[in-house]
Amino acid sequence: MTLLHWLSPWEPSPTFVAVFLSFSVLYLRGTRRQHVSLDRQLAFWLGMAGIYIALHTRLDYYFERQFFLHRLQHLVLHHLGPFLIALGHPGAVLRAGMPVRVRQRVFNPFLRWPPVRYLLNVLLHPVVAVVLFTGIIYFWLASSVHFIAMLDWRLYRVMNWSVTVDGLLFWCLVLDRRPAPPARLSPGKRILVIVAAAPPQIVLGAYVFFSTHDRYPIYALCGRALVGMSALRDQQLGGLILWIPGAMMSAVGALIALRHWLRLSARGRLRAGTRGAQLRRMSRWGMPSSR
Repeated sequence: MTLLHWLSPWEPSPTFVAVFLSFSVLYLRGTRRQHVSLDRQLAFWLGMAGIYIALHTRLDYYFERQFFLHRLQHLVLHHLGPFLIALGHPGAVLRAGMPVRVRQRVFNPFLRWPPVRYLLNVLLHPVVAVVLFTGIIYFWLASSVHFIAMLDWRLYRVMNWSVTVDGLLFWCLVLDRRPAPPARLSPGKRILVIVAAAPPQIVLGAYVFFSTHDRYPIYALCGRALVGMSALRDQQLGGLILWIPGAMMSAVGALIALRHWLRLSARGRLRAGTRGAQLRRMSRWGMPSSR
């Protein structure tokens, strides 16, 4: 089989292609209008490539028919892909790529529209962000919900889109490298949010790994892609993927957020009162300060 065969979609989605191409074109236009370092561009395109491969290639056939491969798919959609895109800090670049009239007459007024502002304030509240980031994994992995989602192609797409959008919101929130304001969260809060998201994922991964019965019979019903693998082995591998790589991503994210905090502090871009409060909160969690 050729590379083109694997890159061709198992279930074509014109909506995904339109969204993917729109963001790609905007980013390319933006890089022509403002300087973007090579490492930021590389992170953005690697993240975009990961999301494309996980959503719109022949591999989707296997993601639908093997639990641990499905967990790998969601590791990319919810963690790795959005994480890399957020590392590229693409917000200003995408905005610069918009035509001036569209930015002034459509995009900016849309963001200032009270319902949109209220919705973003709710979704990007630190407590809500943690609950959504972990809760969406719990929801789609509930046995009854997962069974229906893997049978209904419409719910399957909703599931994949929801974890991708949630991952982008979460990682862009906590990997913001700016001081607050204009960033929504202070550097210390970003670290705490990332740390708070790790334990629920570890607990769920361990629960799936140590389960002694097949919690996801849909894969046996539809036929596993890897015929020789037992249901429990498949489930154990999926639990490990949820357990270990997910927790590792949180650890890496916390270190990057801490690096941003130290950089801002070294450059004197943190207000004194805010910085003191952050240091006190960090000390309660037993984390190192920037002093």
